[in-house]
Amino acid sequence: MITTPVMPKASKRRRKTRTSNVNHRPPVIASKLKVTEIDLTPGKEHLVCPDCSTWVPITGMLGMPKLVPHHTGRAKTGEPHRCAAGSNRQVTIDVEADAWRTQLIEGAPTAASRRATKVLPKPKVKPAPAASQVKPAPLSAEQVRRAFRQHQQQCLACKGEAKNRDGQLLPCPDGESLAVTFLRLLRQEPKRKAVREFFARERRRFDRQYAQAAPAKRASEWAAVLPKVKDADTRRSQMPVGAKPSEARSVPLAPGDEKTFDQRQAELGRQYAARTAAA
Repeated sequence: MITTPVMPKASKRRRKTRTSNVNHRPPVIASKLKVTEIDLTPGKEHLVCPDCSTWVPITGMLGMPKLVPHHTGRAKTGEPHRCAAGSNRQVTIDVEADAWRTQLIEGAPTAASRRATKVLPKPKVKPAPAASQVKPAPLSAEQVRRAFRQHQQQCLACKGEAKNRDGQLLPCPDGESLAVTFLRLLRQEPKRKAVREFFARERRRFDRQYAQAAPAKRASEWAAVLPKVKDADTRRSQMPVGAKPSEARSVPLAPGDEKTFDQRQAELGRQYAARTAAA
């Protein structure tokens, strides 16, 4: 029969530090702390230690509340320093959790109102033209006719359904004005059409004349400047009197000292012959 050893099981650790030690300093009054320096959420009671400004859990909420032993540095840092002045210090909870939560909620809008608002640049709007600069769009008979038909469909007087106290039909001044305008534009439409066609014909005639006159005008312009162009070309082709200007320094074609040059050439010849014989 094979037996296996029983693996040891670790006991459950306590979540908060339990100690009977009590700091001799006077207790911390919760009502004297800022609403943002204390957290009274049930099961997560914390406050900022007055001595080291570190968030510290509060233990013993059902009996004698006090701060747990804590360090002044952040967690998992080397060489932690124990806060001896604030560890195991008693805490007097004289503020209800609901009242603390209400103060925290009311303080949030107050803090937000103190923040500077974002400055939004004003959009650049083009200034409206003056009344004398506004050019009204010309009306056409078709536009007025559509407006008149739409008005007739919505107006009770134009339909013959609007009557006064005596039972007489009421006139419609708006419909009458639209009808008069439509008839006036309808009478003027042939004349307007003729004017538009006249301007269109004149525009086409002007374009044809400009296209026909453009080559002759261009030729006359060239003929006017041709003497000056020929004169400039003639003067550019003529060479000035004197030596021809050069763009760079001239290259010497003969050595300055012929005797020294010959001696140097003979010495180089002997050196070349010696190197050839040695190889």
